[in-house]
Amino acid sequence: MTSEQAKGPLNGLRVLDFSIVIAGAMTATLLGDFGAEVVKVERPGVGDPLRAWAPFKNGVSLWWKAHARNKKSITLNLAKPEGQGIARALVAKADVMVESYQPGTMEKWGLDYEALKKADPRLVMVRVSGFGQTGPYKDLPGFGTVAEAMSGLVHTTGFQDGPPILPAFPMADEVAGTFGAMAALMAIYHRDRSGEGQWIDVSLYEPLFRYMVPNVPEYDQNGVIRGRMGNELHDTAPRNLYRCQDDRWLSLSASTQGIFERLAHVIGRPDLLEDERFKDNNARVKNRAELNTIVQGWIGERPLDEAMKRMREAGAVVGPVYDTAMIVDDPHYQAREDVISVADADLGQLKMAAPIPKFSLTQGRVSHAGPRLGEHNEEVYREWLGYDAGKLADLKAKGLV
Repeated sequence: MTSEQAKGPLNGLRVLDFSIVIAGAMTATLLGDFGAEVVKVERPGVGDPLRAWAPFKNGVSLWWKAHARNKKSITLNLAKPEGQGIARALVAKADVMVESYQPGTMEKWGLDYEALKKADPRLVMVRVSGFGQTGPYKDLPGFGTVAEAMSGLVHTTGFQDGPPILPAFPMADEVAGTFGAMAALMAIYHRDRSGEGQWIDVSLYEPLFRYMVPNVPEYDQNGVIRGRMGNELHDTAPRNLYRCQDDRWLSLSASTQGIFERLAHVIGRPDLLEDERFKDNNARVKNRAELNTIVQGWIGERPLDEAMKRMREAGAVVGPVYDTAMIVDDPHYQAREDVISVADADLGQLKMAAPIPKFSLTQGRVSHAGPRLGEHNEEVYREWLGYDAGKLADLKAKGLV
């Protein structure tokens, strides 16, 4: 690894992470994955709420260890005026500030953008909240679960005859965090050309809403409200999960005509290509139930490995349904180094997902897992603000750190 690769593409970028929800934390984590110096500002004695999230090992949250990787932890009491003054001094040294408090909180503390830009007009501030900084819902508390439900996603998730189903992970938070990191880099690009910083309003529900690409145009033009389709898509067929003879599951998508033609041949049904019900995608969408029965019939007579091998050899697009153990053992995941092992003072070697995506020159890296509370107080306060040991002792005595 060259020195440039070790630094990462965001080397030299300073990020202050004031977030108290996963979305803001993800924004900062993604920047940290690629070289930014991320300082996590936590409440003294309590720390970030994610430290209390299960699962645990030896009393340590594994969520925290993975989500707070590469971050430096300092403590600061933002509820006290002197703590707010210290926060403003820190922000003046940063490029990016991420916060995820309820709208109005930062204004109450004198840490809103209008106040902060007086000290640093180049500051980029990412504000993450449930419903955004404006609108009639802005003061409502918002978590990812509510955002997922209100984005339109959950209404379309589940089987036709069943209830809506929430994602099995904090999807809204993680997607909003990704949008937050992307937006921060856009703002930095603008700042580097113009000299102007700005603030960014990221809600939890809007990034997921943005992903529901055809829903609004379809409702506007055709009056259609999309419902639940199980493992299928409204727009293409066949696309589903199919049970194999050995009770394992195969994922299959034949979203182009060429792939469907190869699928028809491999299952021994070239006649489907002449059948008016299946001649093109529009016809297949209308007759998806009959087509699924045919495809399931062929797959269900074979174990997963055989079905997958024959379909892949024929050029069909298929894959197995993996659990986590299968992911960790998979040779492709291993060859791509998608799972890395990180040395940790609390847990020893800890496996987690690698930084994504992969860069040809300045690849992301993980230097350490989530830190202990206040682990970097001395380092950050000394390097950023010039505080010596006596000053830190005084702040600690006052309950500020």
